[in-house]
Amino acid sequence: MDTTTLFDLLDIRDDDARGCAALLSTPPGPAVVSAVSALEARLGTFPSGTASADGCTEHDWIEALLRFAPVAASYHASLGIPAGVSAAILADVGLNLRINRRVHGNFGLDTWAWLTLHMAGNMFRLGRLQYHLVRSSGGRSPVPEGEWLVGVHIPEDGGLSPAVVDESLAQARRFFDGHFPDKPVRLATCDSWMLDPYLAARLPESNIASFARRFTVDRCSDAASDAVYFTFRTRDMANLTGLPRDTSLQRVVLERIDDGGTWQLGHGHLELPAGP
Repeated sequence: MDTTTLFDLLDIRDDDARGCAALLSTPPGPAVVSAVSALEARLGTFPSGTASADGCTEHDWIEALLRFAPVAASYHASLGIPAGVSAAILADVGLNLRINRRVHGNFGLDTWAWLTLHMAGNMFRLGRLQYHLVRSSGGRSPVPEGEWLVGVHIPEDGGLSPAVVDESLAQARRFFDGHFPDKPVRLATCDSWMLDPYLAARLPESNIASFARRFTVDRCSDAASDAVYFTFRTRDMANLTGLPRDTSLQRVVLERIDDGGTWQLGHGHLELPAGP
């Protein structure tokens, strides 16, 4: 796959495209080869954790993701998954490169580990939401051990109106029933600061609260910086006074911390809508 086609597939643009092209301009070094091998070993195995390889830098992982993406796309095609669905999840590479540039001001990918999940062939973006198909490990999960489930993830590039969430969940039911009929999915789980009950209580009429109310929250765990990071794209908890308070969400996130509170992750589940 030539770089123009690859960068279109991954939605890589402008300065990030130039940085990626530089990485691909020379043969891969041993660390990149090791990272690509790690990605290859996971393809089609439905992993729930991220990939690892010794001695790899952030830029090694960027290059490995770039070199492996066509393999992941081919695997999707072999399952009969439409090219548009494949491109929708792989475009997260470009999105996360842009987020990294916004947060850090340079070319990089501090979320490379997260993106290794996308290359395993069991994560898909269906409308507004992303779904990660895995087996439950039991433990503190509401889903019995060994049962298939989907983890729900929320990309930053859009709203959460009830209509778009309804359509995404309906798409997920049709998609997994159609492409993975041997892996029946009943429940979806979500681990997010958006499911912290404090948020819905403070902003009860918001789309975020409407989204959170879809889930039964099984437990919460402290995640002091998550709300700050996903609202403002910074984890600098020592310099919050300079952050904007222009929206109701920004104000709620900061005021809770001002009052001595701690943001939490809500760990919840919902039942996917019934199939046709």
